[in-house]
Amino acid sequence: MLWLHRYNRLLASASLILIAAGGFVTSTGSGLAVPDWPNTYGYFMFSFPPSKMVGGIFYEHSHRLIASIVGIMTIGLAVWLSRVEPRPWVRRLGWLALTAIIAQGLLGGMTVLFLLPTPVSVSHAGLAHFFFALVVSIAVFTSPDWINRYGRNDATTETISADQPLHSLAVALPAVIYIQILVGATMRHTGSGLAIPDFPLAFGHVFPPMWSTAIIIHFTHRVGAVIVTLMVAAVAKRVLKRHRTRGEIVRPALLLLAIVAVQLTLGAWTIWSERQVTINTAHVATGALLLGTSIVLGLRVYRNHFANATAHHALPEEDSSLDTAELTRQGSRGASV
Repeated sequence: MLWLHRYNRLLASASLILIAAGGFVTSTGSGLAVPDWPNTYGYFMFSFPPSKMVGGIFYEHSHRLIASIVGIMTIGLAVWLSRVEPRPWVRRLGWLALTAIIAQGLLGGMTVLFLLPTPVSVSHAGLAHFFFALVVSIAVFTSPDWINRYGRNDATTETISADQPLHSLAVALPAVIYIQILVGATMRHTGSGLAIPDFPLAFGHVFPPMWSTAIIIHFTHRVGAVIVTLMVAAVAKRVLKRHRTRGEIVRPALLLLAIVAVQLTLGAWTIWSERQVTINTAHVATGALLLGTSIVLGLRVYRNHFANATAHHALPEEDSSLDTAELTRQGSRGASV
């Protein structure tokens, strides 16, 4: 199971790279650099000559190659889970991830064939982050620390389970971040990224003195950034004040603070640099990282609500004689999400 967890982590990393690659496509305006799909200028995807990958073709075709690799890896994940994972709900998540990446590929094709319609492009971006969140969740569920309940005893279990404000925040935060990502995707795909050209003010005012659809979308994204920041601060404060000895939630809480600080800086820098490609793309990728970290924290907070979370993990035949103490030692050596 440890190797399955490591494979999940590798897939999560590849998914984050895929999101970044998609960000480069949008940031460089390369969405239609390759006008056909699923082929690339008539070539089978993996046979397209590298010498022809120039300009926008490089970004769009690279995005397709990475997406194909992630798709193949997701097939491997679903099959692997179906063969060795004893928990039916985790196996179903694997097949859901495969369904999501297939749908993601089809949406990607539709964005090209229908010339980048905004609803399809935004859906493509939203589904990419949903898939990433799903893979991160599966990585959490297959981690040795999750299986070993993060070393919680009855006392720590009761303390965390009784903290209703933390539970509410842990659920709300990923949802709010995801909505913010969708607003950001709408802003990018409607060309509203510089609808308000200054920061932190808006045309020299706290609130824009004029309004248009683009300005409304842009300003909504700024307001969302404030809400996300305040919620991250509230979560971190709650965790550090009430559960500072629980490293499994303290670490992601501190990481959330660091990521949101970087994200705010990148957001401001995107405007100041007039949407410089690398900065703009880093802003997209960091948003996904913020979402993934919030999900890790939320799942760890709710760990004790998963009654059958460890449901008799099947060990390989050669290890079937291992006792509980040995399994615990294996888990302590494993990497955790």
